Amino acid sequence: MVNLSTIKSEADYAAILEEIEKLIDADPAPNTPEADRLDLLTLLANNYEAKEFPTELPDAVEAIKFRMEQKGLTRKDLAKILGTRTRVSEVLNRRRNLSIGMIRQLHKKLGISAEVLIRPTRTGMAAA
Repeated sequence: MVNLSTIKSEADYAAILEEIEKLIDADPAPNTPEADRLDLLTLLANNYEAKEFPTELPDAVEAIKFRMEQKGLTRKDLAKILGTRTRVSEVLNRRRNLSIGMIRQLHKKLGISAEVLIRPTRTGMAAA
């Protein structure tokens, strides 16, 4: 059984993952010591992964293009959200920053995280 403290090494991390796997296979009932242990170990593993293997959020344009692809949207569909086809082209080609209004609409209508939408684009443009 692994000690419930911070993960200090790859070996600690591997041991925690092994125990998590065993607990998942055992399928503990909710509100039992085993289920609580599984929750705590998972939290420890998630914290370690966030620290050791950080993931970079996409920039706003990448996020918009990804969501368009997911939802099967065209530039014409996006124009209904951003206002005009010209504006869509400028945003997607990184020639125009997103305004606060555009950020709000993209968040509301496409469910893109505001945190992602306010990030600078790869060319260094930030939200206006």
